[in-house]
Amino acid sequence: MPYRQDTAYLNWSCILLALTVFACQPSGPKLDPKAPTAAYSRTTMDVRNEKFLSTVNVPVSISLADVERQINTQVAGLIYEGTSADDPTADRRYPYMTKVWKRGPIRVRAGLTDADADAAKDSVFAFDVPLKIWTKAGVSVLGFTQFKETEFEIDLHFTTRFSIDPDWSVTTLTKANGYDWVKKPAFRIAGFDIPIAGFVGKIIDNNLGTITQSLDQQVRKNIDLKTPVLQAWNTLRQPYLISDQYRTYLLVVPKRIVGTPLQFSQNFIRTSIGIEGYTLTSTGSKPDVRPAITLPDLVMVKQVPNQFQVGLLAEATYPEVAKVAAQEMVGKTFGFSDNRYSVTITDMDVYGQNDNLIIKAGLKGSVDGHIFLRGKPYYDADTKTISLHDLTFDLDTRSLLQRTAGWLLKGTLARTMEKNLVFPVGPQLDELRKTLQTQLTNNHVAKGVVLNGHLDDLRPDQVYLTATSLLAVVYAQGRVDVRVEGLQ
Repeated sequence: MPYRQDTAYLNWSCILLALTVFACQPSGPKLDPKAPTAAYSRTTMDVRNEKFLSTVNVPVSISLADVERQINTQVAGLIYEGTSADDPTADRRYPYMTKVWKRGPIRVRAGLTDADADAAKDSVFAFDVPLKIWTKAGVSVLGFTQFKETEFEIDLHFTTRFSIDPDWSVTTLTKANGYDWVKKPAFRIAGFDIPIAGFVGKIIDNNLGTITQSLDQQVRKNIDLKTPVLQAWNTLRQPYLISDQYRTYLLVVPKRIVGTPLQFSQNFIRTSIGIEGYTLTSTGSKPDVRPAITLPDLVMVKQVPNQFQVGLLAEATYPEVAKVAAQEMVGKTFGFSDNRYSVTITDMDVYGQNDNLIIKAGLKGSVDGHIFLRGKPYYDADTKTISLHDLTFDLDTRSLLQRTAGWLLKGTLARTMEKNLVFPVGPQLDELRKTLQTQLTNNHVAKGVVLNGHLDDLRPDQVYLTATSLLAVVYAQGRVDVRVEGLQ
């Protein structure tokens, strides 16, 4: 049949009409809900200063052998010299002068017996001090005073209560517990030995108080705890590089030191020291922290827990979170009501509103525009991620969808987002933990003082939202021991 021009014209007219009708069909409803207002109840510094206070508890053990060696180092040679003129109780009829030397090593032991219920807990130890004494004394023979010299040996016994003052000086309160003769004194006159132990014993008794005061002064003057503690304090304050790539430093800002009274247990002097301070992170160039020249006063407490905890701060900025969210969700298409409707995620953004993370998602398909969801972030210890609890549509978005696209509310979009929106912070925490563990491994914080410890557990606190980022606070718990390789 021949081709007719009017038939061709009719066919093209039908096609153009169909295209015009299709083009004029309305697209999906436009979504433009009111955006939740950004609001932040905490700043980053609030989180670091108020929620990030940590205590490093350090049990310290010092062996009595080290104390003994230190005392013998400090107390040597001539330790006392005096005359009867210096002794207000001396009998002026018998003038004398005396010199006292340490004869051998001073021995140190626990000052109380195990039979005493409090013996192992009391900060009292005993000194056995071997001495050689030279005396020149005036002796009356047949009405004439003759001066004679003699040397003898005794072992003096003392008990000392050991304590640390708030200014870190060591204080001892020493009491005399008598003495034993090793070699008694005697004068030889006209070929006869004249025993004068009683006379010399009286002199010793009169001067024991002076000797104990001298021992206390020597200990307070020569045993220096402040220097090694100050060195440890400054070591703790130094910034530690934890990420070379991101130029991130960990800083500890110590505030005070607490300690328990010294106690004896199994030939060791034991105490617990707690260093309280803030830990925080800093990015950029290495912070300039000048060494401290003074220490805060020592605050004595009844008990410092055996375990310590240090707060670790993992940070995820909003641009970083939005990038992760976009990688997981943008481009994905979701079907609803047996695929009669569908939407594709076009873009993602996030910000905070007090304790909730607000998610803004762009949609294209059966509906176009943006929707807002909210959920509470938390740290998931199993996956080491910041995840979301109860992600749901924001109130204004829900109200709009109920009027225009109720099928979207009945779908799995919110649940799928909640499942997929996880933000990894594990690498940050692992690096922080690794750095701290390095600092706790065979760390010579001062001469003769070695720090060793182990991080046993990471315990999550919570996630805080600030104007710039999500901050996950996690507490690292463990134990620390200080080995004293000899008092210096």
